[in-house]
Amino acid sequence: MRRVITTTTPRRTARAAALLGALAIVAGTVLGTLPAHADEPGAPPAATEAPKVDLILDGSGSMRTIDIQGKSRMEVAQQSIAEVIDALPNETEFGIRTLGATYPGSDQKEGCKDTQQLYRVGKTNKVEAKTAVATVRPTGWTPIGIALRAAAQDLGTGPTTRRIVLITDGEDTCAPPDPCDVARELASQGIHLVVDTLGLAHDDKTRQQLICIANATGGTFTDVRTQEQLTKRVKQLVNRAQDTHAITPAKVSGTDKCADAPLLTPGVYTDREKFSEHRVYRVPVKAGEELRASVSVTPDRAVARDYGVLLRATDSGGQELVRGSDAGSGRTDVASTGLRWSAAEDDDSASASPSTGSTGSKGAKGTSSDVLSGTRTVCLVVSNSFAAQAGVQADPGLPLELTVDVAAASPAPDGPAMGLGRGWILLGVLTLAGLLAGLIFGWLARWRIAVWREN
Repeated sequence: MRRVITTTTPRRTARAAALLGALAIVAGTVLGTLPAHADEPGAPPAATEAPKVDLILDGSGSMRTIDIQGKSRMEVAQQSIAEVIDALPNETEFGIRTLGATYPGSDQKEGCKDTQQLYRVGKTNKVEAKTAVATVRPTGWTPIGIALRAAAQDLGTGPTTRRIVLITDGEDTCAPPDPCDVARELASQGIHLVVDTLGLAHDDKTRQQLICIANATGGTFTDVRTQEQLTKRVKQLVNRAQDTHAITPAKVSGTDKCADAPLLTPGVYTDREKFSEHRVYRVPVKAGEELRASVSVTPDRAVARDYGVLLRATDSGGQELVRGSDAGSGRTDVASTGLRWSAAEDDDSASASPSTGSTGSKGAKGTSSDVLSGTRTVCLVVSNSFAAQAGVQADPGLPLELTVDVAAASPAPDGPAMGLGRGWILLGVLTLAGLLAGLIFGWLARWRIAVWREN
């Protein structure tokens, strides 16, 4: 009986070891064919520094006014900022500055110097930051201009975009310097600074000043009516810092015709588009390459309902190659869409490779000059159907961000199954692994039963 056990055990153990080894080899071979995403060509470079945001909180005496859902403006701002701090992404470096919150006297000259760094820009201790915000009491004047300059110094300089979020309930009471001039001054320094403004009061002078500050730096203005709206909007702006900090968009001016449109290379660009306008840009695409483009348009003022954004690719003659309609991301602060288009290897025809929600046409011919040069000129047309609400300023246009990339064309799918790509490979690996594992455990179970019976 012991001899039978001794003879049977090594044989069955050897079978199990062989099967396990085969499973490991097969899985390793197949999984080894899947590229590591971090090393994929064309992947965006790693961020050189963390996202940086400095929030300016108005602590002037008017913030005591009780007119937002039965609460004072300061109380609403403090509660919203506390919620924003709780939701801060770990990698974001966040700071808080006040204006008009520490000088209680009546000397305007002294009061107009009143701006203090409440919490230094850096990694956030959420308890300390919320405690600091809770201590602010509405006190003095409204020196927005000098607070903007000081916040720019808080954020420092570097290769990536920084954001200032200004929450105030009134226009500057200390000019000069005029805060709009300060915003233009900061924008002209090329320090990659964006100022987003949020107004808690609704008079025309305050609104126009805050719109001017935002427009000068490519930021946005929000007319705040409720605490929920303030909280949601500030969270969106902080999260947007994560999207925009790694690459600073280059400024570009689209045209209304492809012939004189700016020629773009792969990169991120920023422009402004008027309500219901078309802006055109050109991108050269060689045979065997794929154009990938996306656009985001921010409605930074009150707009009518039922709006959207359209991105189309056409040839130089105006024939549409592919389009991407509103992507429906669910975000309320931005409308975006994207498309993909591949040039055929022989450069004599084009096949559309649209992204989700896009439709394309095949066989579009290029111009004779395009064919001879081996490069197709693709015209990107950005359109929007936004309409301003009554009394809303139309100029300048809405801020848009356009991302352009050109990469080796993906192989055209032969059928529905091919569209799954790596998913089928992974499914095959999992199926094979399950089959072999089932066989192994089945044999091991039979072996244990045989040994038990022999004992």
